[in-house]
Amino acid sequence: MDKTDEKVLVVEGVSKRFGDVAAVRDVSFSATRGTILGLLGPNGAGKTTTLRMIMGIIDPDEGTMRFSLDGGAGELNKERIGYLPEERGLYDDARVLETLVYLGELKGLSRAEAARRAGEWLSRLDLSSWANRKVESLSKGMQQKVQFAAAILHKPDLVVLDEPFSGLDPVHQDFIKDVIRGLRAERTAVVLSSHQMNQVEELTDEIVLIDHGQAVLSGSLDAIKEEHGIHVVRLRFRGDRDALAKDRRIEGLRVEGDRATFRLPRGVEPDGFVRSLPPGIVVREIAVERPPLHDIFIAAVGRDDYEAR
Repeated sequence: MDKTDEKVLVVEGVSKRFGDVAAVRDVSFSATRGTILGLLGPNGAGKTTTLRMIMGIIDPDEGTMRFSLDGGAGELNKERIGYLPEERGLYDDARVLETLVYLGELKGLSRAEAARRAGEWLSRLDLSSWANRKVESLSKGMQQKVQFAAAILHKPDLVVLDEPFSGLDPVHQDFIKDVIRGLRAERTAVVLSSHQMNQVEELTDEIVLIDHGQAVLSGSLDAIKEEHGIHVVRLRFRGDRDALAKDRRIEGLRVEGDRATFRLPRGVEPDGFVRSLPPGIVVREIAVERPPLHDIFIAAVGRDDYEAR
């Protein structure tokens, strides 16, 4: 098998209960070198529990997890995994550079190599001037960046990220996204968990959508959107707005001034629709795209309480 197509992690039928609560129920997926897998769903869906089972923090009640990491296949080798937990785990009284060096050494790096890599990452993260400051003096966003650096300092085979954009402003969110794309380019397997589907949709190659501990959708992002079948149209136009309302090919029409948003259901091809717009409609701008993951999730679970959960 080509190593670049190797499945670094295979999760098969894992379940976990806490008392009477089934936190995770029969979830399966795999993570391949050079791909980003999005483990997505609302808060409380079971994502963090799943990641903790991957990391060996808690054991599944049922199911198996197999690894193919440098230095051994089948077994969990934490030196070859990078982990960014949802809750922060830095030492408040330690200095930033010392923290990164210490965590790098725990992952098998020599002290000199850990210091070199830590310095490089602090520079990339615009934190060099904070290297000798205590962690407690950093903002939440700064601490998040330090912990992110700690997760990838040792160049692991598998990187597990739980809510990596928490506490970051938009500029630094974009920077971290670029770093994650870089991990993919370096053939690292990335498992990225988040409740913010719009934040990670642009990053992921494959997804597992979880709700109430169960996987409700899984597969490649393109295939899932293709299977969903509909297109979303955003139109800026001039002309008879009633002509749109009478067009039976469209659903969910919303018109505000000279702008309209609507859906083309399965079977209505965008090209044919655009070429046969109702008479009296002059297109000034038009965008046709697949629906966002948020909408697909709502369609899959049959409710619209995502943000409230």
